Amino acid sequence: MKTAPTLADRIDQRVFDAIYSRALVYNTCWEDPAVDRLALELTPDDTLLVITSAGCNVLDYALTGPRRIHAVDANPRQNALLELKLAGIRALDFDDFFAVFGHGYHPAFRDLYHDALRQTLSPFARAFWDRRAAWFGNPDGSFYFHGLSGIVARLFNAYLRARPRLAESVRALFASEDLDHQREIYDTRVQPLFWTPALNWTLSRQLTMSLLGVPHPQRKEVQAQHAQGVAGFIREALEYVLRQLPITDNYFWSVYLRGRYTPACCPEYLKRDNFAALKAGLVERIVPHTCTVTEFLHASDESISRYVLLDHMDWMSSYHPEALAEEWQAILARASADARIIFRSAHVAPRYLERLELGPERTRLSERLRFHPERAAALNRLDRVHTYAGFHIADVHA
Repeated sequence: MKTAPTLADRIDQRVFDAIYSRALVYNTCWEDPAVDRLALELTPDDTLLVITSAGCNVLDYALTGPRRIHAVDANPRQNALLELKLAGIRALDFDDFFAVFGHGYHPAFRDLYHDALRQTLSPFARAFWDRRAAWFGNPDGSFYFHGLSGIVARLFNAYLRARPRLAESVRALFASEDLDHQREIYDTRVQPLFWTPALNWTLSRQLTMSLLGVPHPQRKEVQAQHAQGVAGFIREALEYVLRQLPITDNYFWSVYLRGRYTPACCPEYLKRDNFAALKAGLVERIVPHTCTVTEFLHASDESISRYVLLDHMDWMSSYHPEALAEEWQAILARASADARIIFRSAHVAPRYLERLELGPERTRLSERLRFHPERAAALNRLDRVHTYAGFHIADVHA
């Protein structure tokens, strides 16, 4: 059922659209590929459709050696980032590559870019990075402080600089190598200082959510299911991460504190042996596509056995249910007999899964899929990001 947007909703959506249509939203992926790998059970025979985001997880899945990965994103800036990573893997040695995408800074990036990377990029990606090569060349900054999510990271680091006692406690927390010690630091030193009324107010603003790539329909889903609203949900998610999961390998949260990865705490594609495997040929199995999921599937005759759809269906379900139904029809039409689909949601049980009806027969979407809720819930507890209430694994009925 289509929901009529209020005036506030329309304003929020226009702000989000204006931001999203002009910016690189994600400078690193915000979904845990270690969880995804367990859910997907990838084999050398698999062909994947993956929403690109920042490309980190596309490269992670490639390390398992599937037949092909189609990286699809409607935002050309996200594919421009993936293209730059692909060019870097092909042309750079590991130390240079890690400086660029691990540290987010290389003192000679402009030379590397013009001599080794630029000529292999698509016209859009070339024009995009021609104007933004400085993102990787600032000795006092980092690539991970650029793009929309990077702006939030910069603001958070400015907040910590204004509160040195909290900053010291947060650094101690992220340096902890023992879960009990980590939990003690959070409970006694971080938590009492961190959750101020001002921070809660900031986290509840749609502008903050837009900078993090969260549109207002998704924010409303969170508000509807959490008594303390968005700020309460974020607090609950972050406290789970900091109290229940070891921080030592949690590169998702630590990169925004440090502005860089370390060799011991980084995505898999930034590890020396994995970089070598990608360079040796696995990277050639990745094909970027700048279009919607539906557009790609309509234009392709390839059978897809694994889909990684992130959370974008939350964005569509409130105000574009017809487009969402069309997308699901295209997904099912291109799905192989053993296809598996994973996606995330702000809701544990997204209502559109029961509401959507497909085709002239008006078949409910839920009747075309076989879900694995217990497996999904167990894996979601291991997720090092933990910002989605729902993680969903579904097989397509033949």
